[in-house]
Amino acid sequence: MSQHRRRVPAKKVKRRRAVVVTAFAATVALGLGVGVWASTGEDSAARPSGGRAAVSADSPSATPSGTRPSPSRSYALSTAPSTVPAVRTHAAARGPGWRPAHAGRVVVSDAELAADGKLIAGELGMTYAGQKNDDRAGDLRLALGGSDGADPESYTMTVRGGRVNISAPAAPGVFYGTRTLKQEVHGGGTAPEGVVRDGPAKPVRGFMLDIARKYFTASWIEDRVRELGDLKYNELGLHFSDDQGFRIQSDTHPEIVSKEHLSKAQVRKIIKLAESRHITVVPEIDSPGHLGAVIAAHPDLQLRNTRGVATRGAVDISKPAAAQIVDDLLNEFAGLFPGKQWNLGGDEYQALTVPDPAASFPQLAAAARKEYGSGGTVSDLATGWLNDRADTVRAHDRTMRAWNDGFLKGTSVQPAKDLQVAYWTGKELGARQPVEYLSTGRDLINYNDEFLYYVLGQPNTFVYPTGQRIYEQWTPRVVRGTTAVPAKYDDQILGGTFAVWCDLANSQTQDQVAAGIRMPLAATSQKLWDSRRPTRSWPQFKALAGRLG
Repeated sequence: MSQHRRRVPAKKVKRRRAVVVTAFAATVALGLGVGVWASTGEDSAARPSGGRAAVSADSPSATPSGTRPSPSRSYALSTAPSTVPAVRTHAAARGPGWRPAHAGRVVVSDAELAADGKLIAGELGMTYAGQKNDDRAGDLRLALGGSDGADPESYTMTVRGGRVNISAPAAPGVFYGTRTLKQEVHGGGTAPEGVVRDGPAKPVRGFMLDIARKYFTASWIEDRVRELGDLKYNELGLHFSDDQGFRIQSDTHPEIVSKEHLSKAQVRKIIKLAESRHITVVPEIDSPGHLGAVIAAHPDLQLRNTRGVATRGAVDISKPAAAQIVDDLLNEFAGLFPGKQWNLGGDEYQALTVPDPAASFPQLAAAARKEYGSGGTVSDLATGWLNDRADTVRAHDRTMRAWNDGFLKGTSVQPAKDLQVAYWTGKELGARQPVEYLSTGRDLINYNDEFLYYVLGQPNTFVYPTGQRIYEQWTPRVVRGTTAVPAKYDDQILGGTFAVWCDLANSQTQDQVAAGIRMPLAATSQKLWDSRRPTRSWPQFKALAGRLG
């Protein structure tokens, strides 16, 4: 990936984004003090009197239509929430709305939601009361429920009668409802009467951080986890092994670990915090390239050509010891990272960039012929390496992805069928369009380096991405460059990931990185949650994100 990496989702999820459309009309306010919701599971009870046609809650304005609600001497029809990402639908109603009170309770209907209940109670200054069956004025109730097969990340929030109800098919959806509520009452705002029905367009919404080239403190990473949770991201990728460093404590090979690194205790704390935000931490140990930190401690494993010249970052994949040390690390860190996703890397193996790999590296050509017959090539051997590493990780019941330039063209050996494509570049060997990967039936995660790559120092023509460009021009179907793939492949595009690569590590401090990615993360969140063209202008969205902090 041009001297840097880019970033696995779980099994392909069939997204059911059907939104029950109840009647209403609303004017969407751009300020903060507006909207929240919850669900009783009874659509009729959630409808405002008189009934209204549902509209997108992202719309800055909506014209009332249909039968008007019963007149109210006290309350105007509520306006839709103003959140990042925007909620998908809001059915307006008349009423005073809801504000958290210090004496108010957060109650749950299921013990599984205790952690989510305690978190939002602390954030809103309320009392967590645990499982309760009674209802009191001012309550916030969290509950599990919904139709069979519903998206586990969807939720319904209803504000009615001085109470808030959030329900979802699974805990992640409940958590996302609490994020919407938290934003709505941010700074003393009021959650308006009405019902929100919400859920993401894509099941993979990720942020990837290159901690191999640049050391980031554990507290900085934890701050990003909190930020990601509030923006409804569900993945944090950690690229922790590369030529410049190996940044997590290793017990099997302590000799490869950089002086500045995270301890396993620190990583466990990050993982625990991420789990509390329903975020999966996705590890990456890239191979057979980008292994310079390993080679520094094991120079005998470095790939050399016929003249004895070393190939930067590449191990000699004809040597069984190279496979053994990588498998040792994969097995060790599978025990540290409990999530189901894993990035195998597989990109930029420099042996394949020379005009004649077999002539430059005859030991690789000989190993390929031995393994795959007289027609075996160095590309076949590299693909076989990727498949062998997939076997190692698959034994830990993981879903795996690899960078698109790790899927080599014209090989007799094919990459494992269960590998997902982490598509970042159109500059790989063979320069294949995304459709060439999608047409084989593979799932794909979008890391488009044109929009989603924040590369420190802006080397190799990279330019820091802006939130505005992402917001106005990118969608998950824009996988390479600025052109979208055909809509028929939409279900195979599981989502996207915004990536920070630290090629020129000292170009920015970690605080400058945090400031630089804030708006791009907000914009990416919006487009992964709702891929449709936003109706808020960029200035409106930017102002809203700024107020929400």
